[in-house]
Amino acid sequence: MRRPLQLALLALLALLGSAADAGRVVGLDQVPPGSKCEQSAVLNSFIGQPASTELAAQMMAAARAPKLRWLAAGAPLTRDHSVKRLTVQLNAQNRVLSMTCG
Repeated sequence: MRRPLQLALLALLALLGSAADAGRVVGLDQVPPGSKCEQSAVLNSFIGQPASTELAAQMMAAARAPKLRWLAAGAPLTRDHSVKRLTVQLNAQNRVLSMTCG
């Protein structure tokens, strides 16, 4: 019962973020064209922070990643690799647990 509620809240967060950005891709204006995701030590500073559109933009800029994928706690991970994407794993409280490029 609790897991569906968490997933619904995460989906709502994504929708609210999209509505707030109104046609702008979060963080894209901070990432140079043609960039690929770069894993760096600075990304560790985001661990433990709550998921938000502002945090997404900061992480995308830090990793130079034009794309970001949130991965909710317990959600299956697809194996489609993208050199331009930062994948962010969240815990049950929707806080950043880890992140990797791909």
